[in-house]
Amino acid sequence: MKTLEQQARSRLRDSKRVVVKLGTRLLADRGGKPNRARIAELVNGVCALRKEGREVVLVSSGAIGMGIDALGLKARPKSLPDLQMAAAVGQTRLMSLYAELFAKQKLQVGQVLLTHDLLNHRGRHLNARNTLLNLLRNGIVPVVNENDVVSVDEIRVGDNDSLAALTSLLVDADTLVLLTSVSGFKRPSAKGQMTKVGYLPKVLPRDMKHAGGAGSGVSVGGMRTKLEAAETIAQTGALTLIADGRKKDILKSVFTSPTIGTLIGGDSDAGVRSSRKKWLAFFHRSSGSLVVDAGASKAMQSGGKSLLAVGIKKVRGSFDSGALVNIESIDGSLLARGLVDYSSSEIEKIRGRASKDIAGILGRRDYDEVIHRDNMVVFGLNRAKNAKK
Repeated sequence: MKTLEQQARSRLRDSKRVVVKLGTRLLADRGGKPNRARIAELVNGVCALRKEGREVVLVSSGAIGMGIDALGLKARPKSLPDLQMAAAVGQTRLMSLYAELFAKQKLQVGQVLLTHDLLNHRGRHLNARNTLLNLLRNGIVPVVNENDVVSVDEIRVGDNDSLAALTSLLVDADTLVLLTSVSGFKRPSAKGQMTKVGYLPKVLPRDMKHAGGAGSGVSVGGMRTKLEAAETIAQTGALTLIADGRKKDILKSVFTSPTIGTLIGGDSDAGVRSSRKKWLAFFHRSSGSLVVDAGASKAMQSGGKSLLAVGIKKVRGSFDSGALVNIESIDGSLLARGLVDYSSSEIEKIRGRASKDIAGILGRRDYDEVIHRDNMVVFGLNRAKNAKK
């Protein structure tokens, strides 16, 4: 019988829809100058995957870095207007290069710029999904980036590892490949030496302790954001492979060599499967939280039940009816997320009370439940950190 790793490796080889994320340090030097030779090799790798019959979505960093180079700046700007200016200049430069290189392989590219605000809105979310899927159906390689030209903190995703994870969820990818400038995730061995981990069935808190941050002045993110991205999509049964994009023929090796990079994930039956549940789980920012007792937790996680007022112990935050909130255990663990049928002030009044008492307290009873099961997604025990954001 195959081990969990063997099963995961087999699924990796059979992946039909793949999201490939290219990090800034692969595409440009520390000053942001484009590395044309490496970009060309990576483009050739994507084209080779296409010839194998795989669908590929490219999530590309590098726009701000290339804008920095084109504008003659010495370092990454700190002010938002200057970052947006660099992005505007760099996006044009980056896409022109991709269009030129893919055209040599007789492939077209289509640029898709996303923001968290866009993905959070159900209608625009579906439009983005349909556009990406239509590009794939027509043999076009989508090149995805965050719309840094208009992004501010309130609407931005934050880093391209997170963007790659959300893109993977958006198109129901089988595998996310995160190409970076290191060989994979490393942690101390029994002898205390930092050693690459070949396979992780899931990301645990102890793994996060060994993950570093950003590695250069023109990049955002680091191993921590990669692990968070991997654990996010693992909740849907998808795989993540973190590997060194500087190696020759890396995209071929990713799907053929059992020793390349760090493969993460393994539960092909992971619970969050439907498009709407993914939207609820991963594309929203929570407006608050409801702390529930053990009975409510068991009813949701094991019994498939809605959340009733009687099981709610605390209300945190201020929100209106229809807002998305986290559902947490008393010890702070994230259990689920869902859309509330009552506002925070109303829930505060009815928490701990039976559904039949709601009309007497509020003067009406629009719903028996605070969050209906159809508007809720229940998580496993080990959730990625960014699901609570």
